[in-house]
Amino acid sequence: QMCEKFTVCANSMEMLVQNNLNLPKVTEEDGDFLTFLSFQDKCLTKISSGLYTFQTYLEYVQETFTSEKQNVESLCYTTEHLARTIRQMVINPNEVIIPDSATQESLRAKLKSDKTWIEKITTHLILRDFTSFMEKTVRAVRYLKNTRSFSV
Repeated sequence: QMCEKFTVCANSMEMLVQNNLNLPKVTEEDGDFLTFLSFQDKCLTKISSGLYTFQTYLEYVQETFTSEKQNVESLCYTTEHLARTIRQMVINPNEVIIPDSATQESLRAKLKSDKTWIEKITTHLILRDFTSFMEKTVRAVRYLKNTRSFSV
């Protein structure tokens, strides 16, 4: 919808390349995906931490993507609920990283821009990376559910 409503996708390759947002990801340093998943608790901790981190980014999307306010509100709520649910499944919930208010405020200030175009690109990048993160989360939860005594 971002691409259709704001035409930011086709004309924004330079901005996409310059993506300096620090969005949560499963990276090479996490190891091979299946190896990563074999450590159930580590996997759940990373997923929950990532979802909590995305909360601030999604709040930014909610502020800037006003034409889809209700959908983004719902996305924020369900993401927070999922983060809490997965955190409860972790052996040591204190290992889940939840950004404190100072970190959140710092991030909000970094994301703000007086240029509408940059706001749209930032929103696009956040939604794109959130989609990728959620795809991997779904695969991880399915994998854990099918290979472990694990219930969601």
